[in-house]
Amino acid sequence: MPRPIQAHIDLNALENNLHVARRATSARIMAVIKANAYGHGLLRAAEALADADGFALLDIQDAVRLREAGYRQTLLLLEGFFDASDLERVAEYELTCVIHSVWQIALLDAYPRRAALDVWLKVNSGMHRLGFAPAQVAEAMETLRRHAAIREITLMSHFSDADEARGVSGQLELFNEVASAYRGARSLANSAALLRYPATHGDWVRPGIMLYGASPFAEISAQSMGLKPAMTLSSRIIATQDLSAGERIGYGGLFCADRSMRIGIVACGYADGYPRHAQNGTPVLVDGQQTQLLGRVSMDMLYVDLTALPQAGAGSEVVLWGAGLPIEQVATAAGTISYELMCALTARVPVRV
Repeated sequence: MPRPIQAHIDLNALENNLHVARRATSARIMAVIKANAYGHGLLRAAEALADADGFALLDIQDAVRLREAGYRQTLLLLEGFFDASDLERVAEYELTCVIHSVWQIALLDAYPRRAALDVWLKVNSGMHRLGFAPAQVAEAMETLRRHAAIREITLMSHFSDADEARGVSGQLELFNEVASAYRGARSLANSAALLRYPATHGDWVRPGIMLYGASPFAEISAQSMGLKPAMTLSSRIIATQDLSAGERIGYGGLFCADRSMRIGIVACGYADGYPRHAQNGTPVLVDGQQTQLLGRVSMDMLYVDLTALPQAGAGSEVVLWGAGLPIEQVATAAGTISYELMCALTARVPVRV
């Protein structure tokens, strides 16, 4: 019998979440499926999100896989190309590239076809990660317009605080000021901006985390927005132990029992993608009832409190996140974000749909 841990990917949930995005905007949807579709599986997610107008990725090889699987939508490389040698495949597979730096423009002379490359020119409106400063945009735009390889240019930027109290007003104002000098498509909105700031929608929106059923907001649940979890990580209890007051468990004795307790050992650990830094009290479901993580997470196992669950024991089902236990609740308790938990799922965890 195989080890009981598994990840269930709900394709219907992915489709539902795309529909939520559709209802929120009239813009075209660029579904973000980078990082193996946030751990959900590239081709698996693309199939469920096939009604999207485009897909945003990082790796050329992933874009090639989509093209060879028959996807004809716009495929956007979010960091563009990295070397002149990339341009052959960009041309062959008709990929769209983000241009964020002068050195990329300099490489365009190596493009193997003329007047065929669509690009998204990235404006640094305040994120200060990638993109041209506002004062550099005019020169970059003019150079791209004159270049024989370039066909269409979309202006884009990225918000740093769409999910926070600071909001988007400053970045939006700056971007609109820069973009007012140009005609053409625009793209700004991530999941948080798509759901909260209609003025940011432009021509393309780029939902990511919401497609996988997690809320981009700390104070608003995914369920309340009609989103459904696409990934459920589950396992089973493989042993139980009884503790007396004063006994400690796990590496470093991180948890000390203050009374008689019963604990369960779950077949899941940081080698499966569960965060080692998760704290005592991180929520866990056992047989559909919420309890808590205890002690330090090991490579292959973790502890849960069964004291108030007398019916639970070896073989009881455990949900680490997903159906019945929103991933953002687990992430918050563990001091991280749902993006990291999804992306951290390791290759040794069997996946079923």
